[in-house]
Amino acid sequence: MFSLLSPTSWLPSLPSLDWGSGLLDALLQGLVGACAVFILNNLLKVYFFVGCANHPELRLEKQRLQARWASLETVHLAGLALILTVVGVRVAALVVLEFSLRAVSMLLSLDKGSRGTEKLQLYLLCQYSLGCGLTCGLSFLQEGAPHRTLNLMLGLGLAALLSTGAQRLRHHVCRLYELHSSQRYCGVCLSLLAGAHHLPRLLGRTLAVTFIVSNLAAVALINQDFLTTSEAVRFWTPLTICYTLLVIYMQEEQRQRPGLKSHVQTVLVRMCSLSVLLLTVGRWLDLLGILICLLGELWCLVGIRSLLDLCQIQDFPPQRPSVSAPSQPQPSAPAQPEEGTATS
Repeated sequence: MFSLLSPTSWLPSLPSLDWGSGLLDALLQGLVGACAVFILNNLLKVYFFVGCANHPELRLEKQRLQARWASLETVHLAGLALILTVVGVRVAALVVLEFSLRAVSMLLSLDKGSRGTEKLQLYLLCQYSLGCGLTCGLSFLQEGAPHRTLNLMLGLGLAALLSTGAQRLRHHVCRLYELHSSQRYCGVCLSLLAGAHHLPRLLGRTLAVTFIVSNLAAVALINQDFLTTSEAVRFWTPLTICYTLLVIYMQEEQRQRPGLKSHVQTVLVRMCSLSVLLLTVGRWLDLLGILICLLGELWCLVGIRSLLDLCQIQDFPPQRPSVSAPSQPQPSAPAQPEEGTATS
């Protein structure tokens, strides 16, 4: 009777083969994380394009979103997958925990007037943390699995299928949305015309579930390195204090100076703080992972520059203009007597 085996189980057990199997698994995890970021990026571009297409004053922003750079998208996806492959699981777990604390603090402090814009900005800035979260989650869930490599290959196939569908949706919307929505022709475009404003809420729920699982996996992966409770307390206490102070500082900076420059400065401050923390309670190899994370954060910021500019527009996600009811004819005023007419 045949059974499904991982590709490395067919070969003799050698140390070099075990190292190669670990590298292959890390590459598959990085590709899955990069595909998840690619899906999120494409869906956000669809949402922003629909908002720009429904309002003529955003014509220039719409043209920027229509620009197609297929080769650059491939390079961006491959570079992100490589970065997620070489970053360590321990450092990726710390990035996920830091972003989750920052996201919770930001959502709790939002005002009702700016809630939509701030959430969109949060979805844009979570891309690298999302990739790290998928890497941590897959590493934890597949740890010790008998067919780990095969499971990761199946997961990569599903992620590639979803990312291809999201890319085709974006290309279809950027080319034909205005024509199809005006002529009531395409079901996809009509669905976006009627319910595109629900897309951020759907993305928010999906991201919330993903980061909940990723945080549980991150805590479990970090605690594996501690033999006693006292060692874990010596690590988590300064980490929690450092992250809390860092979140407060970054929120004040972004409120005072919003923009891409502020986001780059925030990334530099976060990574420097994390590197100082790991110098005291971490490992020397983690510092290399911090440099890779810095490169990954900047790599993701480059791909969302135009979307971040759209978030700076006041009240961006504009609602679709409603069709006003036809106005009723006003009763005409009584004719005034002409000047010079004789009165009886």
